[in-house]
Amino acid sequence: MSAVTPDDVSRAGAGAAPPASACVLLAVGETMAMLAPSDGGGVVDAMTFLVDAGGAESNVAAHAAALGMTARWFSRLGADPLGDRVLRQISARGVDTTGVVRDARHPTGLYVKDPGHGVRYYRAGSAASHLAPMDADSLALDDVDVLHVSGITAALSASARAFVDAAITRAHAVGVSVSFDVNHRAALWPAAEAGSVLAALAGRADVVFVGRDEAETLWGTSTDTAVRAVLPGVAELVVKDGDVGATVFEPSGRTFVPALRVEVLDAVGAGDAFAGGYLAARARGLDARARLAAGHERAALTLRTYGDSIDDTVAPPTPLPDRTLA
Repeated sequence: MSAVTPDDVSRAGAGAAPPASACVLLAVGETMAMLAPSDGGGVVDAMTFLVDAGGAESNVAAHAAALGMTARWFSRLGADPLGDRVLRQISARGVDTTGVVRDARHPTGLYVKDPGHGVRYYRAGSAASHLAPMDADSLALDDVDVLHVSGITAALSASARAFVDAAITRAHAVGVSVSFDVNHRAALWPAAEAGSVLAALAGRADVVFVGRDEAETLWGTSTDTAVRAVLPGVAELVVKDGDVGATVFEPSGRTFVPALRVEVLDAVGAGDAFAGGYLAARARGLDARARLAAGHERAALTLRTYGDSIDDTVAPPTPLPDRTLA
């Protein structure tokens, strides 16, 4: 299997497909400062560190922008140096951040990647956890085509959960499509609490991304078709199954595309990359197979980096030989 490049995706929709820039994506949700060993080793022994901006929704916006979409990001950041750095780094990725609110009373969140030992979060009381319905009321949606939100924001606080619900309501009221990534984070809330909330939010979206494994944790579903049964009314339901592949369910049917096989350096951020690639291909009006392929390609690039962002000047990775599927 060969890698699918952005040019390949464009050619797949050659003809009537519009440019991705004609579609405006607004992603909303927390972004934190991210600290990670620059050599991929553990935190205890590392001598140098990468300081980056990391957040699911802004990651999606950055990947979509890299593929030609007009992308914006909204959230709350502390009025502090980490917030300054986060804002500068996201803006440098081609994402419009002019709507971001700077909060002088609450700090920018921080998380630390410790390869081999997971991720540690320092986000309690962050500025983004104080998102509230009034922030949804202030969202500029006049020219927005897609609003992207995730379950992470819903887990931050009661007010942030209300913000997500209000943002979806506002988007639908003005004819804006809603993209929702389930993004269950067990460290933020247990499945017993999250399951019904995330299912309800996902059920209100037009496009939903969910991992097969997280769906099993949340809803006891072991297959993609079982996930579809939980969310039967979602127009585009994308079920990702790690290194196996991804399936999209639409009214017209079910489409599966296997994942690219690449050497994995760090899996964090790959789901956001997939969503960004998928939404950029969707903006071009491409078919289900091309949308999934674009998502896999973007995820494969992220899997080969230690940060949440990637260098788009680097050639796409050469996939490993295809696995034999049973």
